[in-house]
Amino acid sequence: MTTSLDHAPAQANNLRQFLVLTLGSVGVVYGDIGTSPLYAFREALRPFAAGGVEREEVVGLISLMIWTLTMIVTCKYVLFLLRADNDGEGGTLSLLALLLKKAPRYTTGMFVAGILGAALFIGDAMITPALSVLSAVEGLKLVTPAFHDYVLPISATIMVLLFAVQSRGTGAVSSFFGPITLIWFLVMGAAGVAHIGDDLAILAAFNPVHAVAFLWNAGFVGFVVLGAVFLTVTGAEALYADLGHFGRQPIQAAWFAIVFPALALNYLGQGAMVLSHPDALSDPFFLMFPSWALLPVVILATAATIIASQSVITGAFSLVRQAIHLGFLPRFEICFTSETQTGQIYLPLVNSALLTGVLVLMFVFGSSESLAPAYGVSITGAMVIDSILAFAFVRYVWSWSALTATAFLLPLFLLELVFLGANLFKIQDGGYVPILFAGSLMTLMWTWRKGVRYLREKTARQDVPLDKFIAAVERKSEHAPVVVPGTAIFLTATPDMTPAVLLHNIKHNHVLHEHNVILTIKTARVPYVPEKDRYTLTKLSDRFSKLELRFGFMDDHNVSRALARCRKEGFKFEIMTTSFYLGRRKLVEDPQSGLPKWQDKLFIAMAGTGIDPTDYFHLPANRVVELGEQVII
Repeated sequence: MTTSLDHAPAQANNLRQFLVLTLGSVGVVYGDIGTSPLYAFREALRPFAAGGVEREEVVGLISLMIWTLTMIVTCKYVLFLLRADNDGEGGTLSLLALLLKKAPRYTTGMFVAGILGAALFIGDAMITPALSVLSAVEGLKLVTPAFHDYVLPISATIMVLLFAVQSRGTGAVSSFFGPITLIWFLVMGAAGVAHIGDDLAILAAFNPVHAVAFLWNAGFVGFVVLGAVFLTVTGAEALYADLGHFGRQPIQAAWFAIVFPALALNYLGQGAMVLSHPDALSDPFFLMFPSWALLPVVILATAATIIASQSVITGAFSLVRQAIHLGFLPRFEICFTSETQTGQIYLPLVNSALLTGVLVLMFVFGSSESLAPAYGVSITGAMVIDSILAFAFVRYVWSWSALTATAFLLPLFLLELVFLGANLFKIQDGGYVPILFAGSLMTLMWTWRKGVRYLREKTARQDVPLDKFIAAVERKSEHAPVVVPGTAIFLTATPDMTPAVLLHNIKHNHVLHEHNVILTIKTARVPYVPEKDRYTLTKLSDRFSKLELRFGFMDDHNVSRALARCRKEGFKFEIMTTSFYLGRRKLVEDPQSGLPKWQDKLFIAMAGTGIDPTDYFHLPANRVVELGEQVII
């Protein structure tokens, strides 16, 4: 979800472009899941560390990991969900936007599921950098124990620098993502191959019977261990979110040709090494390497974790932008860091919030071992949400029968529920973090939607139908407003009603422009709107016209650029004689508004964080006139 090709989902038109997209997906799509071997097997072994681990338990754990990768990543995401797209775009909110259009009867349920999935993903964007970078830098302790006290400061410094460069854009850095991550996967795979020979009995892990036997014999401990096993698929949801950036086939090719083999080989190598050297269970990944290679591997691992962190950070930027355009959050400042690629964006407020969250997690938990339990809850929760929305997708978009959809998705859904249940046992050990964060973000989104609805209902009582207003002002009388030359564009969300700012302009200034345009900006529930479908212009009278601009939820809402396009198509106006009229509302609390007092305060505070519409819609600042009004809500 980090790189977006300009205004359209990525497509490979030739072999060279296909290979470029495949290499790019290795770095961006699989950067997160590629760091899982640093800690997944180690955390799964932890419950057995005190009493020693049996051979059958090691083989069973590796079997669980390989088959979890097979069932959830390969079957669910790579082979199935990559086909469930919204005009080539994937991700929770993209799918939600499509379903809200296709199945309006279930709007409330799908809205709750969608924003919960989005909230869990953003929570992941805080936990992933903290956990991944800590895991990599902790390898320095094996180079020399002298680094023990410096792991946390070094990790925090890396995070501060990473977030500090976000405003410069990821274009230059992302070109290195693929090659560096490719080297990382090749090194992991080679390390695994080098150690599989330590004990060839580990190859029995390909038999799923060992995974089932492990769970059967381990009892409750085995159920708890599932929470750690699920760490092997962290980052799998990025497969779906990045669909529009690289395309289905390059993502699939990267998985089957590079990522899955490297992960499987590395886990097999870690398992074989622990079978032959039980003392290696303290940190099986880094102990796979000879002492002379430790420092280079730690540096490479740190680079890989920075790439994984970058992927989820910019993924969070993209998801928040979708939420803003779909009306789930107020308009935050969105900076575009590339002149050609609309997916490269930077949200200062979100960047600051993520950095704060990452640093708090690092210093509160102190180590990757302590932070790992917090990770599983957000990932499993997001995947369960994906399965729920996928069921709705195949029912209402692909028109599958309820029986077929249930037979296909229920096994995966139940498997993920088991993993979610296992992770919920870690709530007291840190699993509460993503739950608290998701609950807070859901409250914000719910409050914003609810507050906007109440605000519209409140202002609607004072609305004047546009046709009646036009008839009144164009009627010749001694009270008619003075007509002045030029064009006035009035922004409004309700095109059939007279904009309040137009009423205020006549009331206070007693003037009417020669040409008046009622402008409505709508966000479609598709990622991109073609330029030919961007606008509809309707002439209402000699002085009044109605203009509707349409953008996709992945488009840059650049009104100035869209109006320039309208000029080419015959909408005649001169920018230097055109004024844009905006209404600025000051919200005042009203205990009788219908919102609880706490939600009233929260909505007003959220409204205060929104960016000025002039900046958000890229209006020419020297042509904007704002008229204020006070609204009690």
